[in-house]
Amino acid sequence: MQKVAIVTDSLACLTKELVEKYRIKIVPLNIHFNGKIYKDWVDITPKQAYELFLKAPESWGSSAPSPGDYLKVFREVGKKIKNILCITASSKLSTTHDVAKLSKEQAETELPQTSIAVLDSHLATAAEGLVALAAARAAEAGKSLAEVVKVAEEIRDRVTFVAFLDTIRYVYRSGRIPKIAALAGSLLNIRPLLTISSGVVRFTGAVRSREGGIERMLKMMRDRVGQKPVHVAVMHAYALDEAEKLKERVASAFNCAELWISEFSPLMGYATGTGTLGLAFYAED
Repeated sequence: MQKVAIVTDSLACLTKELVEKYRIKIVPLNIHFNGKIYKDWVDITPKQAYELFLKAPESWGSSAPSPGDYLKVFREVGKKIKNILCITASSKLSTTHDVAKLSKEQAETELPQTSIAVLDSHLATAAEGLVALAAARAAEAGKSLAEVVKVAEEIRDRVTFVAFLDTIRYVYRSGRIPKIAALAGSLLNIRPLLTISSGVVRFTGAVRSREGGIERMLKMMRDRVGQKPVHVAVMHAYALDEAEKLKERVASAFNCAELWISEFSPLMGYATGTGTLGLAFYAED
């Protein structure tokens, strides 16, 4: 019998099929466009969000869930399962972790028989999703809350995220480089690669061609996992055809224990731009 419920946010980029299969509860972030608010992956799909972004980038924005959003999920889940693990995006990238902690305190006051643990994934996108999936599988196996937390922490420390941006043009929206530098880099056709380290997105290199970026990502993965069984998520921002080709290359080159495609969160895609491809992965022991 399952003793622990898993909650995470929509930045984890988990597909509908995976969410339903492992009964993971998702707290959506908010997308703002022309005065309207959409719940990420609920009121609007990533594809639709990117289409709005392309239509009017300067009218597009986002915000974290409210404490009430988390509290609603904790109440709903707490009626059925008395132990909850909430996995959030990196606290250095989003306020979701702080909001979830605030909601946990209120939920435990209202539901004294419910135990809630909030874990900072130190990650985002499908890298965070892989942590949530590992936790959900441990919960499905009947492990206790402490055991599920331990599994999540172990996987968190093994997951690697790397993304290749088709353009550097919009990175200034992240606040990491000035707008003029991003525009200059775009004119020079510089295409950066990003990773997440210590909870922060960092530049790890740059290439001049799309194929060069894909090769760099595959080499990084090969160097880290070799031929060990590997869990992999292929991510894309409005580039499904290319993501499917990348998935085929990963499947043929690696010993995949798990391999799936997800859309790169439009809340991060706002700064990376469409055409982004990425990999999140970890090797089995």
